[in-house]
Order: sequence, then C-alpha cells, then structure tokens
Amino acid sequence: MKLGIPKELTPEESRVALVPSHVPGLLKKGYEVLVEKDAGTVAGYKDETYEDKGAKIVDSFDELVKEADIILAVRAGKAASNGKDMANTLREGQIVIAQMEPYGKDAAFDAFLDRKVSAFSMELIPRTTRAQSMDVLSSMANLAGYKSALIGANQSPRMFPMMMTAAGTITPANVFVLGVGVAGLQAIATAKRLGAVVSAYDIRSEVKEQVESLGAKFVEFDLESGEGEGGYAKEMDDDFYKRQREMMLDELSEKDVVITTANIPGKKAPTLITKAMVEAMPEGSVIVDLAAERGGNCELSEAGKTVKKHGVTIVGPRNVAASLPFNASQLYSKNITTFLNNLFNKEEATINFEDDIVVATALTHQGALVSEKVKAIIGGDQS
Repeated sequence: MKLGIPKELTPEESRVALVPSHVPGLLKKGYEVLVEKDAGTVAGYKDETYEDKGAKIVDSFDELVKEADIILAVRAGKAASNGKDMANTLREGQIVIAQMEPYGKDAAFDAFLDRKVSAFSMELIPRTTRAQSMDVLSSMANLAGYKSALIGANQSPRMFPMMMTAAGTITPANVFVLGVGVAGLQAIATAKRLGAVVSAYDIRSEVKEQVESLGAKFVEFDLESGEGEGGYAKEMDDDFYKRQREMMLDELSEKDVVITTANIPGKKAPTLITKAMVEAMPEGSVIVDLAAERGGNCELSEAGKTVKKHGVTIVGPRNVAASLPFNASQLYSKNITTFLNNLFNKEEATINFEDDIVVATALTHQGALVSEKVKAIIGGDQS
C-alpha cells in the first residue's frame, strides 16, 4: 500500500502528519511513503530529509491522490479550510485519516459518502489505556498547556519567580489554572517551573491529588463533582455555572495570570469568567483562554486575538499546538502511525471493524456512516 502525506493548506496550520523519523518503520511494514513537495518545510522537516529516509517526493496533491491508497493528514473534512475540495479530489475507496471536526454536518462528509471513502477522525480516539499512544487530543493539549504558561508569562507585566536582589525582593506571580485536564496539568507544571505560585480548580474533585503532586494548591468550592465520560468534565446546567462563578470571584480578584482550559468535545466551551469577573481582576492581570476557538471560557475572549478589557489582557489563541510545529508534528506523527498500525486485520489486510478503536473513529466507509454515535453526531440516514 502507498501512503500519501499532503501539504496542509489550512491557514495557521504549520504541522505535518508524518515526520521523517517514522518513515523507515512504515517501509519495513511494506508501505511506500509519498510526501507532497514542501509538506514538512514549515514544521522544520525538509524534503531532502524525507528522501534520505526512503520517502518519495511528489509535486502536487493531485499526483499524491492518484498514487496513494491512504492519505494521512493533519486536517481534512470539516477541520480543513479546503476540506470539501480535498474530499472531492479523492478516488473511490481511498482511506483518509486526519483530524476532521466530526461534530456537525459538512459538505466534505457528503463527498466522503459519495466517493465511498473510508474516513477516520483522530479526534474520536477513545480515552482508554490501549489507545493512549494514538490520543491526538491529549498530545496536542499537552503542548497547548505548556505554551499557555509561556504566553501568560510573556503578556504579564510581572515576573513569575520570586527574586531576591540588593534592590529588594520581587514577589512571585499568582497563577490560577481553570480546568485540570491534560492542558491544565501541563500549564500548572510549566508555571511552577517558571517560579510562580500556582493554584487550580476543576469541577472534578478527583483531580485534587494530581494538582497537589505538581506543587500547586487545589481550590475547592462547595459544588457537586462533574466527572464525565472518558475522563472529561461533563456538561453542567446553568445553575451550576452561575454558582461556580459567584464562588470564583474572590479567587480571581487576587490572581495575576489566569489560564482557562475547560473544553467539552463537540460542545461550546462553558463560560467560566464573565465581564463582571474580569472587572474585578487586578489592573495588568492576564487571561489566557485556551478554549477561545470553542466560544471561550471568558465572556470577553476573541478567538485569534489579544485584547485589553477593563485593564485585563485577554489572549484567545487559535491552534496553539501548531505554534510548536516541530514537536507537535512529532507527536501527531506517532499518534497517526500507531493508529495506522492498528487499522487493519493483519491476516486479511482489511479494515478491522472488530476493533473498538477503529469503530470509534470511523466516520464513513463504502458510502455509509459506520456507527450509531457518528450518525448522531453528523446526521444522516445512511445505512
């Protein structure tokens, strides 16, 4: 089989789906690897490096599609700005594996169905022990959490660490992390390494031990725990979020940097910080809203922009992992190649729909939607 690695055309997408170091392993498994010209250049991987590892460079996406049996991409479907055009270029029966934003109907998904493409969405990798090495959301969240602490430190007028000098002692910055998933834990760890005093809150009381193991304080409110499916926080009702915001007001009034990471897959991000709460924060404080692309945890966030409201700098970064494209591509490449190695029934070289990870990620196959869950997500009555 031939694997095709396209150049990503979505604006602000700097990652590549396969890094050169993973090419030899695929060749040993019998794959041929085709890489579109300059696919990895922005991420720091030159065409010559791919060729040195045994890959073949092709000049265009059309040529890639003509030759490849499987397309490995960072973005396809609804997640790609050229998703519909890309889908309409594919040959009947091809396999596409990528991040696809599978949380709503899209013309690209209709094209997958029409062309009988087998499309697999990496965002739907289940959070199980066996699937950890394929978990793209966790890999990218780790990088986003790290970068969020750096963004906060860069935007803040205060130093993070305590410093004792002949001219006096500089007190450490107070950092507050909202949402203690993978991104939140990495934000805590990075802020601590930078010397800040760190505290954190999550609606899942079960994460208290993890927060404290990193040397941070876990803030507790008198609210019910919100442990959801697969380790995610579950969506709570409006009354819960109202009471949460009331209790959080005092915490925010003492913080220099607030990092918010609360996301619910396929849903609008919960509003954790209102305009009134921003007004109560100290002059010069900073909010880094990692949920800005999903509607924002802060009411005043603007996706892709840094704004100043009521004396508070509010950063709403997009696609944070792609700001570290070299390492993000390394992790993504590991995730997607591990998934690829799990995709087929080895005896018959057919897609293994007996595997729970394969079934969970399958959007379309041979002109049909695969699972009841996916049918509910992207709609349709195909059988």
